[in-house]
Amino acid sequence: MTTIEASLPIRPDDPCLPPRPPRNSIVQLFFGDLVATCLTVATGFLLVALLPALNWAVLDAVWFTNDPATCRDGGACWAFIATKFRFIIFGVYPPEEQWRPLLVMGLILMMILASLSPRLWGVRLVYAWLASIAVMLVLMWGGVFGLSPVSTSNWGGLPVTLLLALLSLGLGFPFAVLLALGRRSLLPIPRLVSVLTIELVRGLPLVGLLFVASILLPLLLPAGWTIDKLGRTLAALTVFAAAYLAEVIRGGLQGVSPGQAEASKALGIPAWKTVWHIILPQALQKVIPPLTNTAIVMVKNTSLVLIVGVFDMLSASRVAATDPAWSAPYVESYVFVAAIYFLICFGISNYARWLEARIRARSYR
Repeated sequence: MTTIEASLPIRPDDPCLPPRPPRNSIVQLFFGDLVATCLTVATGFLLVALLPALNWAVLDAVWFTNDPATCRDGGACWAFIATKFRFIIFGVYPPEEQWRPLLVMGLILMMILASLSPRLWGVRLVYAWLASIAVMLVLMWGGVFGLSPVSTSNWGGLPVTLLLALLSLGLGFPFAVLLALGRRSLLPIPRLVSVLTIELVRGLPLVGLLFVASILLPLLLPAGWTIDKLGRTLAALTVFAAAYLAEVIRGGLQGVSPGQAEASKALGIPAWKTVWHIILPQALQKVIPPLTNTAIVMVKNTSLVLIVGVFDMLSASRVAATDPAWSAPYVESYVFVAAIYFLICFGISNYARWLEARIRARSYR
């Protein structure tokens, strides 16, 4: 397929695409057979059982109030979320400087939207991400360009969650590729090092890695060297992501026919070009679902950093719920944070489904 053909839009009536399956009516979908009927009835009973929760969350809820006593006898106290919104989102970041993490979140969203189209993938996009991450860190840290310095101990909320997820996946992916290639290498030393690294990390829980990075890593550094708590946490998440991504990528490499590497070798193509331009792109296309699953898991795993004292979004919501003026709105806090995690993970999942469908459609051309 040429570059011009690859850039052409996919038409629904393209004769090269497989025929669409026939659509069933709504009645057939819900009551087409015994299994569908039983599931429909069970779902109906479940929805009826959840009606009290709906009353608590919507009908009896308190949406706006400045008096915490109003929430004591009603349903969900969403007014608490409105009052503590800035604290949950930005944590203990200085209030007068919270425009900086807000700008960081906007920059993250802008770069993610710019990265969705495969047509923009390339070296320039990588450079754009590197420059954007540098700008994000400058905004968060400050100390230059007239920005007041803010220690990482004062970072918190959603920006920390997003930065940890992005940086751990971004830094872990190149190491994952090297580990996957090393595990499939015919050389004994790279294969042994890769196997030991992957199995050791995958054999430990993330909580254990976080404690190792938080407690033991400072002891292993030379005298006079130090890494703050956020940096140690990022190191643990990066190692964890690299080990799991490596096994996913290795599965994709095993799915590529060895004849392609043999053909490229016969044509005199260097080994690194064969891997970079022929083997690796096909391997990554084959493992989009497990790569998506690993990315979603890493986003959710950022909530565990509260164990080592990093003030992420979940930590901020827990601290906000301890305000004695409010009637312990822990449920509302957790529901709000869960909704944000769901939106992030649901967006990643839907994009992966779109990308997989696009690649599948291209393969029929």
